[in-house]
Amino acid sequence: MWRSCSQNGAKTFPVTGTLRARSGALSRAAIPKYARPVHGKTTAPPWRPASTLDEWVAKEARPISLRQLMVFGRSLTEARLLSSANYVRIELPTRLAHRIRDMQTLPYVVVTNPHISLVYELYYKAFETLRRVREIKTLEDNDRFCKKISETLQEHLTVIPRLAMGVLECRDLMNPEDMDKFMNTILRSRISRRVIAEQHLALTETFSSPWHFPDASSSLETEFVGEVFLKCNAREVVQRCFSEVIALASTTSPPNTQFPELKLEGHLDATFPYILSHLEYIIGELLRNSIQAIVEKQGKGGLKGKPPPIEVTVCEASQHVIIRVSDQGGGIPRDILPYLWAFSKGPRSHQRLENLHQVPKMAATLQEVRVTDLPKPHEIAQKEVAIHDSSLSTLSSRPPNLRLGMGLPLSRVYAEYWAGSLNMHSLEGFGVDAFLQISKLGNKNEQLTMRASMDAV
Repeated sequence: MWRSCSQNGAKTFPVTGTLRARSGALSRAAIPKYARPVHGKTTAPPWRPASTLDEWVAKEARPISLRQLMVFGRSLTEARLLSSANYVRIELPTRLAHRIRDMQTLPYVVVTNPHISLVYELYYKAFETLRRVREIKTLEDNDRFCKKISETLQEHLTVIPRLAMGVLECRDLMNPEDMDKFMNTILRSRISRRVIAEQHLALTETFSSPWHFPDASSSLETEFVGEVFLKCNAREVVQRCFSEVIALASTTSPPNTQFPELKLEGHLDATFPYILSHLEYIIGELLRNSIQAIVEKQGKGGLKGKPPPIEVTVCEASQHVIIRVSDQGGGIPRDILPYLWAFSKGPRSHQRLENLHQVPKMAATLQEVRVTDLPKPHEIAQKEVAIHDSSLSTLSSRPPNLRLGMGLPLSRVYAEYWAGSLNMHSLEGFGVDAFLQISKLGNKNEQLTMRASMDAV
């Protein structure tokens, strides 16, 4: 932990046991320029007392499941809304405190990276703001709290690209496995905070809307509970994402490019509760990788005539829905395969870093790679049923051909968050099979790192 070095309580630069144990052997040449003092200063976050943070790190996060979100939100009363607000009021700073502590246990030379330092400051600012919110007793209190949540969500849209750049710049300063563990923990916690924050914002919007009351004529309550879409249908999501990705690819491909068709098979009527933006992101990334592989193979002369279709098979079991995405794009290159799920290593790290500098904000949703003149997914998907707009919907988009190298590892984080899984099988020279498993019942708790877990890193 970062603590003052002085005996009298005077504030000095922060130090960590990790720093003393690890960086002592580093020569000045081995320390990045950003970590070297300039006129007596570094980019390290400022000193802060540890006692307040210690109190919050001692608290356990209370995990939730999709079913709990659904049951709680269906019978929405003022008392339940205020109960939700107070749950979020405690849960957000608790989860932030654990992640701040994770960053404090990193080597000092890593924390001084300007990108990671910025994320640390954003987290600490949010922690200090949210921990000071008093018990929410009225709807007016809740409205003020929701405003703070919304502002925080918007400020934190810079977190993913900043973290990714920081991890890539520090890839030689930490063990790659430890760095990936840190990144997975941070991203999974980020998803968890956005889920509970967005859910409460959506419930507040629902409570304030005319159709919330029993005599309203809307059927929205049968489709959505907050951000949870009760009847996610894999076929509809796949078709919608496929159209989006094809339109995206057509903007950067030569005019004579032939794109593969979509072949859907299996249990196409299967439905399950899920957060739609999560599923869209995963499916969108899988389809985008498959289409890009086929287009590149076609450009190299590896395909003659009409390209083979992308086959998507939906399998419904008693407790799971499994979605398989198969392509014949030639498989994953051998030099990339060992780093498929890595954030910090790989043969194209320098190019990824350059590309990330062009993405100031990123919320990891399908909306970020959308062609602007296409209809939004919810405009064509939910049979004229409106969807709650979240703070993830209006984002700065990145160029469609800009590769960040984060799609698959981030998709796996999303899949595993609700106790699912994502696996890839590559047949070199032929193609790839991706298997996405989703809990069908919505009764699996979010998968969290309950206490600060980076002490051994």
